Amino acid sequence: MSQKDTNSKTKYWVRNVKTVSTFPQEGTFNQDAESIARIMGSPQVSPQGIGSGIRMIQYFINRAGDGLSAERRTELEKAKHILQRRLKERKGSATEKRHTHHKESSHA
Repeated sequence: MSQKDTNSKTKYWVRNVKTVSTFPQEGTFNQDAESIARIMGSPQVSPQGIGSGIRMIQYFINRAGDGLSAERRTELEKAKHILQRRLKERKGSATEKRHTHHKESSHA
């Protein structure tokens, strides 16, 4: 098998990827960043959590490749950053709750 044959088979591996972790509606990635983030961060679309939504947006960006306009890529990156901030805030508040609970328990 030549190098060209090998590349043609592996180049489009992404076509065969099926996801069971996120379920975005058609047209989701054509919306503004706030809408994309709201949709992809919802439990109905990403039942395994915000991280799944972030990965799906990145997957879409990678899959679209050069066919993605600069404007669309910017909106998708904004949506991804919105979700990353939200995830960081949730992790931060969960950590604070654990530390607060631990302090209260140790003084009792």
